[in-house]
Amino acid sequence: MTDGCVDTALRVVLTDVNAGVVEAWRAAFADVPGIEIRRGSILDEDVDAWVTPTNAAGRMDGGVDAAIKRHLGAGIQLRVRRAIADRFAGSLPVGSAVCVPSGATVPRFLISTPTMVASSQNVSDTLNVAMACAAAFQAVHRQNRKAPGSIRSVALVGMGARTGRVPARVCANLMWTGYTLFHDHWFEDDDELRATIATQLAGIDQKPHTTRVRITPPGGAAAEGAGAPGGVAKGAGVGGPVAKGAVAKGAVAKGAGVEGGPAAGGAGVFPRC
Repeated sequence: MTDGCVDTALRVVLTDVNAGVVEAWRAAFADVPGIEIRRGSILDEDVDAWVTPTNAAGRMDGGVDAAIKRHLGAGIQLRVRRAIADRFAGSLPVGSAVCVPSGATVPRFLISTPTMVASSQNVSDTLNVAMACAAAFQAVHRQNRKAPGSIRSVALVGMGARTGRVPARVCANLMWTGYTLFHDHWFEDDDELRATIATQLAGIDQKPHTTRVRITPPGGAAAEGAGAPGGVAKGAGVGGPVAKGAVAKGAVAKGAGVEGGPAAGGAGVFPRC
């Protein structure tokens, strides 16, 4: 929870070599001040932490994972897999993340969060991007709770947009959801994070492709201005795990802020406990 926390600035960089993803980010985050969006490699970003989409085992054998392993050395995969073994018995669920020292000066930390269970899995019909992005930002909360101020800047790529085959605008909108939830709530429990997102994002695939949903935190209201014109669907159930750990979509839950256009901003500040 965020009670008694201090607001601290976090620099967020969204960077990808895919021009379509960059264009989609610019549309989805157009009303969010302070986000840096550019086309390029995450390897060029001078920040405290890089976020890499991975698989459940933390095998860095493809995509951004492989590029980061080549850049930082094979030891980074050993640290990631050791953290997964210690905390998750060797299988990192979608909606969780590990944050490990990189062994380098830049970045000082690597945050690994699965968008899929197995390498090259198609997750285009799941909520995995929102789960992964939210989990990565929650890992920032956790690290800063352990060592205040240790992560003040973070870079992310287009999660699931390449290997997972998630359309660029869908990827951007789901990452926006994960980012805004970061500002509104700190989750101590990953299961609560997953259940909250699954309940309120279910059915997003039935909405226009420009639709964004701002999650209402457990036991509280969404940030001011997050509610949407047009209302939300009622009576939705909780989405649950499907084949290979993907989180499926269903009808948008009552209480979620559904938006078809610009939303309340709330950028660059997060509660640090």
